[in-house]
Amino acid sequence: MRIIPVLDIMAGQVVRGMAGRRSEYRPIVSQLSSSCQPLDVAQAFRTHFGLTELYLADLDAIAGAAPAWPIYTALRTHGFRLWVDAGVRAREQAAALADHGIEGIVVGLETVSGPETLAALCQEFGSDRMIFSLDLKGGQPLGTVSAWRAPDAWSIAVQAADLGVRRMIVLDLERVGMGAGAGTEELCRSLAQRFPLLKIVAGGGVRDRSDLDRLERCGVRAALVASALHDGRLQVTGPT
Repeated sequence: MRIIPVLDIMAGQVVRGMAGRRSEYRPIVSQLSSSCQPLDVAQAFRTHFGLTELYLADLDAIAGAAPAWPIYTALRTHGFRLWVDAGVRAREQAAALADHGIEGIVVGLETVSGPETLAALCQEFGSDRMIFSLDLKGGQPLGTVSAWRAPDAWSIAVQAADLGVRRMIVLDLERVGMGAGAGTEELCRSLAQRFPLLKIVAGGGVRDRSDLDRLERCGVRAALVASALHDGRLQVTGPT
């Protein structure tokens, strides 16, 4: 089970996610770093845990603003590999991320225009680089679900895998920062059984090692974690 630390970025600072209620996000208070600057927090993840691959949610870009290119560049210059969700809606946004050398281009259900765009991006940029995020809130899919074959989470995930997705984040925003567990174990288990080669990443609500063990038994390959690291509830002894 790999742990991928999360940087939720808003107005140039790392903020603490709270159940997807972005108007309530505030700069993080962390046991790892006295700073909420992205590079400082990233270096704290490396110093304390040896982790250098990060998931970065650019919340301003997801809302429609320009991506935080200087932050991405600074992190990559200091040796961090990034998965970036910058609100990809169409090819232009994905191409810009690719041109900037971003290692993992996250295409979120919340923003992507539909399955045709997702399929085209997987074909152009490669299924190893493209990462589909099944964005949920309280188990319900976010975004333009009418563009998909059926509007429920399972059907969208299956359609995405059939279109060529090989890495999929299952993320329930209602669980983010709430310390109540991921809540997506059964969905992840079903996907792992249906698509054995699919690399499933769970996000939202991971509290401690027992949550990671439970997700791993469901076929999850990696977990996105933020609050549990900042609060000291999850200890990591090195790259996982």
